[in-house]
Amino acid sequence: MRFFSDNAAPACPAALEALTRANTLDTAYDGDAWSKRLDAAFSELFEREVRALWVPSGTAANCLALAALCPPHGAVVCHRDAHIQNDEGGAPEFYTHGAKLLLAEGPGAKLTPQAIQTVLTGTRADVHQVQPHVISITNATEYGLVYTPVEVGTIGELARSRGLGLHMDGARFANAVAHLGCSPADVTWRAGVDALSFGFIKNGGMLAEALIFFRPELAAATLYRRKRAGLLFSKGRYLAAQLLAMVESDVWLANARAANAGAALLAEAAGERLLFPVEANELFLRVTEAEAAALRAQGFDFYDWGPGEARLVISWNQGPDAIRPLADAIRAL
Repeated sequence: MRFFSDNAAPACPAALEALTRANTLDTAYDGDAWSKRLDAAFSELFEREVRALWVPSGTAANCLALAALCPPHGAVVCHRDAHIQNDEGGAPEFYTHGAKLLLAEGPGAKLTPQAIQTVLTGTRADVHQVQPHVISITNATEYGLVYTPVEVGTIGELARSRGLGLHMDGARFANAVAHLGCSPADVTWRAGVDALSFGFIKNGGMLAEALIFFRPELAAATLYRRKRAGLLFSKGRYLAAQLLAMVESDVWLANARAANAGAALLAEAAGERLLFPVEANELFLRVTEAEAAALRAQGFDFYDWGPGEARLVISWNQGPDAIRPLADAIRAL
């Protein structure tokens, strides 16, 4: 009955079983057997050499990535509704030691090359204004829309033409890939992405996210930043084991497909109430205050998302039997 956030979902069996297998004596920090396998596992997934670091949160992954790509005197171009702007408590500025966020517009929290160009051309190339160094996009976006490989590639070309890095916040990257049906490589490094925050916690992980560098040299200084930020866990094998368990058996993709399928089922019931197309596992609906109260009175839990709007999120473990009661309740409004 709870549809307010996939962050609240239970950890999936694969992640929990991995913790048990890792519960043995090994080297501390990131020198253990599990952590040493991350580069190879993610390199196979992305079809090229990458560096993969475990971190305990999506905020940590995003901000360490931005710190690797942006100097303290630089700026990051992102959407006005981006998570790094609205929901990370100033962490991007903290981790980059002061870099500025330059905000762009776009429907459904999706950046376009035109919107990015508007920000870039509005910045004078002189010492009196902060200069852009990075573009950051979110896939799937904060409104559940998915960037296609072509869309990412167009932004990647713009980034390269301006000498900018490209970061992807992939808190729901698995849901985006499941929707697209493409190789993870096609929507990341092949399209120009330099660093990816690969989300696992929303997708069934317990306490582990992956920071992927498609330019491996970016990892060197990040190892020190991770330690300095207090994010180098002494028993890192427990984080690495979760990631390996979900990646090596494609659990990450199966969980995302299940959540997306649940969202599609609920979207059928929502019909014209939908504010945006349902492309991942989030739905945004038009509901009056009275209608929202009626749904909550039946035990359904969700976020209000502005006047007359609600956000519903389907988790990996919510199958049709869990979703149909809410679908019926929405139809009955």
